[in-house]
Amino acid sequence: MQASSLILREEDHRRITGFVERLLEEANGRLVALVDRNGQPLAFAGNLPGVDQTALASLAAGNVAATEGLARMIGEQTFLSMYHEGDQDHLYYAAVGETAILVVVFDARSSLGLVRLRVRQVAPEIAAVLDQARHATREGGLDGAGSPFAEITDDDIDKLFSDGF
Repeated sequence: MQASSLILREEDHRRITGFVERLLEEANGRLVALVDRNGQPLAFAGNLPGVDQTALASLAAGNVAATEGLARMIGEQTFLSMYHEGDQDHLYYAAVGETAILVVVFDARSSLGLVRLRVRQVAPEIAAVLDQARHATREGGLDGAGSPFAEITDDDIDKLFSDGF
């Protein structure tokens, strides 16, 4: 699965954050993260002391990418979800559309079944917002193709910031 350019407007980000917060509450999780497949954080809810959100996003995307390589080795296109069981905390990853990943951290106050159910309920809603944002990005020329900055070269930037005014 290939990641594409995506620019989230404030209203899209607010909607996605609302879904992530709802998932945190309904799944009785400790932390929920929505990340893109490039490892960029899109939305977070909850808090785990000492957890770097950027590192979590990067590592989750890397883990999913590695697991997709394993899936292809055995003849699968991808795995739609993954589960890691720890002594006290557990991780559940789920694909959201083509370009995002939901990561849910939960403990004994919840269960894998509840987390899976709640993720399946909210993932299509998040995917719809991301698809709309991706379409708006393409239509609005915000993906770089129609950008007013597309024709600016490195030489132009060097000239702009050179000492010789």
